[in-house]
Amino acid sequence: MPRLDWLANHMSYSDTLAEWLYRQFSYEFVEQPLADWQREFADGQRNGNWKCLIALADGELLGSAALAKADLAERAELGPWLACVFTTPQARGQGLAERLIDAICAHAKERGITRLYLHTHDRRDYYLKRGWQTLECLQVWGEEQWLMQRNL
Repeated sequence: MPRLDWLANHMSYSDTLAEWLYRQFSYEFVEQPLADWQREFADGQRNGNWKCLIALADGELLGSAALAKADLAERAELGPWLACVFTTPQARGQGLAERLIDAICAHAKERGITRLYLHTHDRRDYYLKRGWQTLECLQVWGEEQWLMQRNL
């Protein structure tokens, strides 16, 4: 079973994970070069802007989820956010994303956070089944995005 740990403890994976996220969510990075995002993401592990939890098995990076201070400029008043949810193709369908998400929610709750937000363009049903509520649908980056929240 993959173990979960903070990316800050395994920074050698930071650039790889940032690149995976950059490719998975490419519409979000149209105006930002990969190297700039990698630098921002790595800095975010140190300053808390992108506190990322990762899944590892036998030294292999399998997935991530993050507690982000800000993740949607169009709703800058909201936060914190569940962000950077990703699993590698070989790790999908095994409940790993759910483990990562639950761990981020538990971490947030332990810190006195009572509500998290997220945005998704294609996984709304996934999150609805896991206790998230839809707030609104908006157009961002030329994509339909569902803004959602979950009380912790």
